[in-house]
Amino acid sequence: MKPTTSAYWSPLAAEGWTPVKGLEGMAEELPLSEDPQTGEYPRLTRFLPGADTTALGGKRHNYPEEVFIVSGHLHDAAFNRWLVPGDYASREPGQLHGPFRSESGCLVLEISFPNRAVRLEISDDSK
Repeated sequence: MKPTTSAYWSPLAAEGWTPVKGLEGMAEELPLSEDPQTGEYPRLTRFLPGADTTALGGKRHNYPEEVFIVSGHLHDAAFNRWLVPGDYASREPGQLHGPFRSESGCLVLEISFPNRAVRLEISDDSK
């Protein structure tokens, strides 16, 4: 993980992209920094061309996150919407999103706030 602060660098040209756990062959991630006190972190997620997480279903987590589409196109089945560069979402804890698919690939900036986790009572099978 990069330090909380860093001089300018180019994450798009950086080595160190790793497969997203459970999405091997479909998505890679690159952490940008982490706040050691709060656990908050931004990362880039790169959905590869042809990625399709339909078999995994939608996802929920107990903390808020923000996402910004940097490039490419990504379909979010929970909203039946194609996300394009410039689209932004601020997700509440427990909000269903995905599954996702991308025909040509997509780059997403995610900012996660695990320190703001809440207890969720979810009655369906979503994660």
